[in-house]
Amino acid sequence: MATTTNSTATRQRNGLGTSALRPDGIPKVQGRFAFSSDAWADNMLWGATLRSPHPHARIRSIDTSGALAVNGVSAVITADDVPGKLTYGLIASDQPVFARDVVRYVGEPVAAVAADHPETARRALAAIKVDYEVLTPLVDAEAAIDGSFPAMHPDGNVIRRQRVIRGDQEFVGDVVVEGTYEIGMQDQAFLGLEAALALPDDDGGGIELFVATQWLHEDQKQIAACLDMPIERVRLTLGGVGGAFGGREDISLQVHCCLLALVTKRPIKMQYGREESFYGHIHRHPAKIFMRHHADRDGTLRRVEARVVLDGGAYASTSSAVLINAVTHMQGPYKCEIATVDGYAVRSNNPPCGAMRGFGVVQACFAHESQMDKLADACGLSPVDIRLKNAMQTGDRLITGQVVESVAPVARCIRETAALPMPAPLPDDADPLLIPGGAGLTAQRSNIRRGVGWGVSIKNLMYSEGFDDYATARCRLADGVATLQFATAEVGQGFVVLAQQIARTVLGVDTVLLEPISTAIGSAGSTSASRQTWMSGGAVDGACRLVRERLFARVANEHGLDPLRLAIDGADVVDTMGTLRVPIAQASSGIVLDETFEHHHRS
Repeated sequence: MATTTNSTATRQRNGLGTSALRPDGIPKVQGRFAFSSDAWADNMLWGATLRSPHPHARIRSIDTSGALAVNGVSAVITADDVPGKLTYGLIASDQPVFARDVVRYVGEPVAAVAADHPETARRALAAIKVDYEVLTPLVDAEAAIDGSFPAMHPDGNVIRRQRVIRGDQEFVGDVVVEGTYEIGMQDQAFLGLEAALALPDDDGGGIELFVATQWLHEDQKQIAACLDMPIERVRLTLGGVGGAFGGREDISLQVHCCLLALVTKRPIKMQYGREESFYGHIHRHPAKIFMRHHADRDGTLRRVEARVVLDGGAYASTSSAVLINAVTHMQGPYKCEIATVDGYAVRSNNPPCGAMRGFGVVQACFAHESQMDKLADACGLSPVDIRLKNAMQTGDRLITGQVVESVAPVARCIRETAALPMPAPLPDDADPLLIPGGAGLTAQRSNIRRGVGWGVSIKNLMYSEGFDDYATARCRLADGVATLQFATAEVGQGFVVLAQQIARTVLGVDTVLLEPISTAIGSAGSTSASRQTWMSGGAVDGACRLVRERLFARVANEHGLDPLRLAIDGADVVDTMGTLRVPIAQASSGIVLDETFEHHHRS
């Protein structure tokens, strides 16, 4: 990151360390914020997707003539109409744009239509005739491992196997507890359903897409490959995002929407309902985890054994990365010198699974925390004491051998939580909203028991396994107004206000404008893995610092001063010796200072 000896002398109004209003906050509260489902274009058509009713079937034939005969239908497309790459995927490109020969899960796209009205599109889908030969589905993840089921893909049914072996593999503890834990599939269920608007260029050689996503540039790359189009001709702008939680990292309707727009040469809008949303995006992996903990009689954890099986569904998505996250966090936030972990991510004919908050750590946490409760019972300790005894500290090693260099306040968190008072019993006339289950009232009051349990987790920041992660940002300063540009998907986490606060703090300005979030600038990576404050925040900070250096150089040149003696104080550029004070608006009047910075987390 660019550095200088200069610093901000006073806390900037609405800068870092203050509680500043989000630029999108008031519009959201007032109902004026434009979500992706609000996108509209004159003369647009509506797109809709035909999906498989079978988890596993061979496609004998597809007859689209009935759909084309429906009044108001402009196009029907299948796999035969994909001009470029027939598949996409975040890590492994194995998921078809449309199923061609075989469908591998209920809800897999088979065809898409464009029509003048959503109801017309739905009637057209019903008129498409698909002749299926129903096949036996693979629904048991264990069968994907033992080879008892034919390979669903050329590279087999095991997406990845990852083992972590550390320490004495013959060690047996004085106390041994074990258990098998099963975690079902979960869905992100974001409130803002998938929606997109695609606008074809007049010459048919490019496309612009407004879409709610978590990773603009990754979408751009995959869409361009499927369209057989130069990547610069595929332009993406972020539509308003109504929640994400990992469910928008993968492609859903993006390619279908763009293909229909190019075929019809008209704008296309696609929008899922809640049911189709469940079919249309990935979910949290179901998991089956066997764990065995070895400890000394006093409760000191000595060895962790685990076998992890993640069901990735029909296609790979991010299963390999989720698996590495799960297996490397199996010890939990506890010291442990010996580990034997064997993990599998497999394919099946269940719905595809990928990123969801926690990214494999949630499944691991459910298992290792259940084990810690068992270990506490076996050692005659309380759930609090067993965790305090083994709490990880700075300087300890993970089971991968990585040293924990950061602050690790595990014991402090446990102690402070344990000191909190237990919730008081509810009176008989308590507000129903305060009863467990809330307004849902899922059980009779007499059947409800309120308990308190313990759980402590550990979660990585940044992407799994680590690499030279980066993000790009641009800053322009003119007449005391800063303008920021970045491709960081704002999915509700508040990066837009953080970026403004960084610029106000570094540059001393009040007004910070934000360009539309799009692929017009370099990649910011995915809004996931708790990375954007560090990565895109670092990029914004770096770009602003470069602009500030140029501003200081200009002021220093005008006044015959050393630029290293200049600093920001409030809304002024000042000499640290007290000989100069120039308003930033004046110092930047009549010029444009423009800098782009690529921040690398290893820099």
